[in-house]
Amino acid sequence: MRLVVDLNRCQGYAQCAFLAPDVFAMHGDESLLYNPQAPDDQHDNVVRAAHACPVRAILLDAMNGSLQAPEASGEQ
Repeated sequence: MRLVVDLNRCQGYAQCAFLAPDVFAMHGDESLLYNPQAPDDQHDNVVRAAHACPVRAILLDAMNGSLQAPEASGEQ
């Protein structure tokens, strides 16, 4: 799974680091470190982390190769 975090959008809420600690980690109070090539066994955790991001900063590789932010539940 390929992912990108828009670090300009990221506000350091750390929901991703809590839900997928093998992929995301906070460095200090505001800097996020992440593995852009998350292992396949982390797929579910990464998807949950992307959906939990309050500012939708995590972009996941779509089937067609483009990166997309997951839609928030309840949004239209």
